[in-house]
Amino acid sequence: MKLFLKYHGPAILWALFVLVICSVHLDSVDKSPLFFEGFDKLTHCGLFFTLIVLVCFGVIRQQKPKRLTYTGMFIIWIVSIIFGGLIEILQVSIFTWRTGDWNDLFCDVLGACMGVFSVMLTIEAIGKNEKK
Repeated sequence: MKLFLKYHGPAILWALFVLVICSVHLDSVDKSPLFFEGFDKLTHCGLFFTLIVLVCFGVIRQQKPKRLTYTGMFIIWIVSIIFGGLIEILQVSIFTWRTGDWNDLFCDVLGACMGVFSVMLTIEAIGKNEKK
């Protein structure tokens, strides 16, 4: 367990942060002039982008040799989408001061796709650089 937390601790902490930030009661904070119309959607996208990157980072660090398969990336992507769906269900049923929204889930998926793409691109770039 200690070894698992060593590699996946940042991702677990980030997932808890995402859960908390998506469940807090904002009152009139979202009406502030500091926030623009799509700020909530952009936040969902960024939260899930970061979640994917941290999970992939933990998986890559844990494995010997350090590699991440397409199947592994797909599983990470699916689990993050399920996590996003659970958050939206919790917002509808338990955190009634928040609204579960299909657009939020879409932005979660979009952020996860961006994260997977960036990790795959980075792995590919590092792999080509190491072969030279």
